[in-house]
Formats: sequence, C-alpha cells, structure tokens
Amino acid sequence: MGNSGNQKTFPPPCVMGTEEIMSKKAHGTSAVPIQENLRWGCDKETASRICNYNRHYAEHSGYFEKKPLFLEECKTANGGEINFYDSNTGKVLFSAPRGRTMDEFLVESRAHGWPSFRDAEVNWESVRCLPDGETVSVDGTHLGHNLPDRSGSRYCINLVSVAGNPVN
Repeated sequence: MGNSGNQKTFPPPCVMGTEEIMSKKAHGTSAVPIQENLRWGCDKETASRICNYNRHYAEHSGYFEKKPLFLEECKTANGGEINFYDSNTGKVLFSAPRGRTMDEFLVESRAHGWPSFRDAEVNWESVRCLPDGETVSVDGTHLGHNLPDRSGSRYCINLVSVAGNPVN
C-alpha cells in the first residue's frame, strides 16, 4: 500500500473512489433517504445518522450481535450467502460468506465488533474505498472503513448501512 499521511491506495480488487462521491446531496451524502422497514430490526434514525450525515463514526461495537433476526438469518443460511443491501438505494453491496464459512464470517465479525467482509464478498460495481480507508457506496452511503490485517483488506461495515431491502 502506498501511503502519504492518511492517504492510501489499496491493492486490487479494491476499487478506489474520490471524495466527490460523498459531496452534499438532498439527504446528507445521499440523494435518497433511508428506506422504510430496514432488515433485521435496524433503527432508521440510527441508519440515517450513520449512513448519510457522518463520515467518521460508527454504530456501537457489537450492534449486529444485538439483532436476533440477523443472527437467525446467519444460522439458517445453510451454507448459502446473505446479500447485504444499501440502506438508501437497495443495491447489493456485499454477499457473504464467500471463500469461508458463515461461522468464520461471524467469528471475524465478533472479533472486530462489526460485520467484516473480505474482497471476494464486495460488489465492486457499487462499493468504493476512499484514500483515508472510508468505505462508501457509489451513491454516497457511508458504510464503514477498510482496516487491512495480515489476511488483506477487511471492510468493517455498519449493519445499519447494509440493512436495506432489494429494489426491483
């Protein structure tokens, strides 16, 4: 990784974005508001604050573990993937687990306090990393941060940011 101050570049397949993605729009950094009826019982006000009016803060560590509907979906995925959708636009942002088990996904997420995705689980058509590590949707939703470890890029993502419903 190149590094000059807090500015970084992350290796492929990570797709870098520019600060312009997070410019002011009708709803903070998003052109559209948070969806009604977010999945897993996630709170709309918290989601709006984290996704659209925030660049640095996160939901409380372990928030996802206090969402029984999310944990139940993980349990019943039966070796399959769960799609995680933008809480504003409904675009698919992540699909997990890929290249690991659901247990491995949950163990890593618990260790870091937030759902933690790897490169293979990111939909790069809709997700970008900014040079400071902030991870965002192409539509301006703050998702979390890329905090690489020995295994590579690790995207620690707020559950409220990816609790949207798919849009047909």
